[in-house]
Amino acid sequence: MDLVKRFLGYTAVDTQSDENSETVPSTAKQKNLAVLLKKELEDMGLEEVCMDDMGYVYATFPANTDKKIPTIGFISHMDTSPSMSGKGVKPRIVGNYDGGDILLNKELDIVLSPKLFPELLNHKGEDLIVTDGTTLLGADDKAGIAEIISAVEYLQNHPEIKHGRVRVGFNPDEEIGMGAAHFDVEKFGCEFGYTVDGGEVGEMEFENFNAAKAVFKIQGLEVHPGYAKGKMKNASLMAAELISMFPDDETPGTTSGYEGFYHIVGLDGEVDNATVTYIIRDHDRTKFEARKDFAREVAAGMNAKYGEGTVQAVVTDQYYNMKEQIDKVPYVVDLACDAMKLAGVSPVKVPIRGGTDGAQLSFKGLPCPNLFAGGMNFHGRYEWVPVQSMEKAMMTIVRIIGLCAERNW
Repeated sequence: MDLVKRFLGYTAVDTQSDENSETVPSTAKQKNLAVLLKKELEDMGLEEVCMDDMGYVYATFPANTDKKIPTIGFISHMDTSPSMSGKGVKPRIVGNYDGGDILLNKELDIVLSPKLFPELLNHKGEDLIVTDGTTLLGADDKAGIAEIISAVEYLQNHPEIKHGRVRVGFNPDEEIGMGAAHFDVEKFGCEFGYTVDGGEVGEMEFENFNAAKAVFKIQGLEVHPGYAKGKMKNASLMAAELISMFPDDETPGTTSGYEGFYHIVGLDGEVDNATVTYIIRDHDRTKFEARKDFAREVAAGMNAKYGEGTVQAVVTDQYYNMKEQIDKVPYVVDLACDAMKLAGVSPVKVPIRGGTDGAQLSFKGLPCPNLFAGGMNFHGRYEWVPVQSMEKAMMTIVRIIGLCAERNW
């Protein structure tokens, strides 16, 4: 099947995850794509194809040589972001992009413009898959799925390329941070792997944030406002004061590269009680621990002012920087970079200002850097992906598998 046709077929399946759900997967509709993928892999003749009760799909592409070669894996996630609807996606291809504005939706006057997204100009002359401006596209990470399966199909059609045993895995709920939580690393049985979930062509990511969540529960004292003097403690006002204690210049909007931040992601308050939720991020483990300590000190300061027990802070680690694990197996990065060059791609090693399933999988015993999938502007109506970028991602996977067989292990 054509790579683009395969990808467009996946975008037709609504797989939006739900961060407020307590089920696995967080939305039952993700299993619709899982079932489709299971059948596709079976029809291709792959072995050990299975889908578990939580919607995780695994399969094996058997080796075509007796040479001792490490089993490697390729992983992508099926869900799309809760940030915007993935239902009724209407993709179209803008052929031979001319570098100008792209009218996504005439009726709603939604325009994808290089004035706002200058990276578009890097893909002038290419064929861009865009939305109609009312949904996200789903290249994150259905492009990755299509590229992995198309790479396997390419190798099936080119048996002259010798390869070892290859495992593929597709999981739900990556967008809500739970994709790796139930991924069966032991069953996957790989020496190392790659998530195919990055953005621009050439991106090779093996550093990510250390991540934590801080939830502040604030208890106020509700009193009739006519008799409140000296008695009322307004939890909403205390929430505003708590927020003001965090540095203004250490937010996502004021930092880049390796700089960490505090990011308020939730605020709910009344007079009686309020909740403030932050996420805390830093690449450096020592600075990360200091940031968590600062969050606790903010709560302590509020309690010193308003009384013990006024603010309860719960700080919970979410994931860690995979570089700690990848540094132990540098050949995993070298192999991917060499493969990119064979595919005509210049490797670009960039730190992830976020996290991937690969970060958690690396700490579960599966070293797992992240490869580019080609998509841009994830999680919104302006998402797009060049066909040529997808093709390069697919061929990078092919070259990784082929190179792995050529090397002496």
